Amino acid sequence: MNGLRILFCYILIMNLTGLALMGTDKSRAKRHAWRIPETSLFLVSLLGGSIGTWAGMYLFHHKTKHWYFVIGMPAICIIHMIIAVSVFYRMFG
Repeated sequence: MNGLRILFCYILIMNLTGLALMGTDKSRAKRHAWRIPETSLFLVSLLGGSIGTWAGMYLFHHKTKHWYFVIGMPAICIIHMIIAVSVFYRMFG
């Protein structure tokens, strides 16, 4: 069970990071300051922060006009959910 706790903490940290990055990038966009690269936003999402990044899009109204974010973030999240369910059933089902 210790491994599951570590995995949960990792996923939590990645989602909080994704949420924070979206908020930070939105703030920087308003100030015309240096921006966080879109590849970094997608990388955090791919590495487990898809829920936080997706939530940050709509919480901060950021990147919602870019089709590759509107389609990409939910797609990554769905893939993560499918992986999580399959791992859960292999472990406990």
